[in-house]
Amino acid sequence: MPHDRIHHWIHAIYPPQDARWLEDAVRARVRTFQARHPLQRPPRPLGQLLTYQDAILITYGDQFQQPGQPHLRTLAQFLDAHLRQVMDGVHILPFFPYSSDDGFSVIDYKQVDPALGDWDDIWRLEQRGYRLMFDAVINHISRQSRWFQGFLRGEAPYRDYFIVVDPHTDLAQVVRPRALPLLTPVETAEGVKYVWTTFSEDQIDLNYANPRVALEIIDVLLFYVEKGAQIIRLDAIAYLWKEIGTSCIHLPQTHAMVKLWRAILDETAPDVLLITETNVPHQENISYFGDYLPETGKTDEAQLVYNFTLAPLTLHAFLSGDATKLARWAATLTAPAGATFFNFIASHDGIGVRPAEGILSTQEMQALVDRTLAHGGQVGYKANPDGSRSVYELNITLYDFLNDAARPDPSVDVPRFLASQSILLALAGVPGIYVHSLFGSRNCDACYRATGRARSLNREKFDLATLEALLADPHSHQSQVFAGYRHMLAVRREHPAFHPLAQQRILELHPAVFAVERLAPDGSERILCLTNVSAQPQTLALPPGRWRDLLGEVAAHSGQITLPGYGVAWLRG
Repeated sequence: MPHDRIHHWIHAIYPPQDARWLEDAVRARVRTFQARHPLQRPPRPLGQLLTYQDAILITYGDQFQQPGQPHLRTLAQFLDAHLRQVMDGVHILPFFPYSSDDGFSVIDYKQVDPALGDWDDIWRLEQRGYRLMFDAVINHISRQSRWFQGFLRGEAPYRDYFIVVDPHTDLAQVVRPRALPLLTPVETAEGVKYVWTTFSEDQIDLNYANPRVALEIIDVLLFYVEKGAQIIRLDAIAYLWKEIGTSCIHLPQTHAMVKLWRAILDETAPDVLLITETNVPHQENISYFGDYLPETGKTDEAQLVYNFTLAPLTLHAFLSGDATKLARWAATLTAPAGATFFNFIASHDGIGVRPAEGILSTQEMQALVDRTLAHGGQVGYKANPDGSRSVYELNITLYDFLNDAARPDPSVDVPRFLASQSILLALAGVPGIYVHSLFGSRNCDACYRATGRARSLNREKFDLATLEALLADPHSHQSQVFAGYRHMLAVRREHPAFHPLAQQRILELHPAVFAVERLAPDGSERILCLTNVSAQPQTLALPPGRWRDLLGEVAAHSGQITLPGYGVAWLRG
């Protein structure tokens, strides 16, 4: 029962006196929440909470802009006009007041950035029927936050909200996602102190060893539920707990904390889903599903995890014209009962390459780097314990990785890009679609020059009128990509074989063709999704049966099929 799990995980994390205090405080928060929001129905299994019609747009709150209107209202306007019939979910990247990193250095967890709008604008999106994903950026907080300013002044309770370390401490074992100093000196009322900063000097890590910090964050999570969050994204969660003398990544206390949050949500809002964001090798990533609990038929940690390995393997497939490594990895994908993957190929961050470690060779990894640099992108690095650095992410739009902006050819570029998205949409799980993928956005060199940050290449914002003019022009590649993407999404949401929990089977029909067969949970249909990752036409034998192409690009077939270069077919048997 969630009640028992709350007790168990609090006492697993904290010493007895702290645990008793925190448990009493959490119980009080739970009772207050339940009094305000009594459950209207019994908890539902994940197979009912998610459907084959689910697809989630990843977007900034100010992605679409027009004069004289709050950005969140412009976002709602674009969604209603162009995506209501094909997408039901929206992940609004951090929409809180912030000081850096395009929102990921949060000043106040409980306020909407006034430049975007207010909580009423968030509420209106929910009322329009969109499933909302909120970011919980809770590994760290802005140095401009009230909490950190209180720490600088030496005020209770904030003086213990952050991690202070002697700069002479040996921290060589700490796994770093950035090639930046781990400790940042700050001037406080008590002199200079060195605080832990995993990501930047403006993003100060929180001290979860202090149970008061844990309670603050539980308040934040319950507040997000009250404000309409149906999915809560745990940003950078792998680094949450610090223990000097360890790697400070994936520590048992981190997993225990996520399990505690899951138990609290199961007690108060069981239909709200947790999703973990951990840009790490695959086996480490899927550890955040947690343990399967037979008595509940669910896992006890995140219901969804970001499928980070999909992006670099998809890029490798198109770069090499060979889907073999992608297919053999995909054949191993299994989520425990009551959980599934959040599939994505592009996001607001760079394309992480660490998740492909052990799958792609050093030479294949370097080929991804070389293509990124040749096509106008940048490369981000992480620091290693031995003082060296290694590639962490590729900073480039997905469209420009696949297609050379110096030699554009929409007749090839658009099909190649849409073929990459076919792989994303075909796999079991919930598809997460970065807004720039809808339009085949190019690198924003002006954005990069303005900020000096490589990730800005992939974070351009749109003037709504300018974008809609491009979408209205059938000759623009943006219009062609958008039309093709909408078509795939519309077809996908008509077929239960694409349910996130539906069975899938990876078929090796041809090295250049990624083939995945999906079977509806009730057995009513099977769909074979074929994607040619090469520029050459490919003829391949089909499994027995009479097949009809749902996308309408290839006629019905039996026996064999020929896919054009970068051709896609979704065949219903």
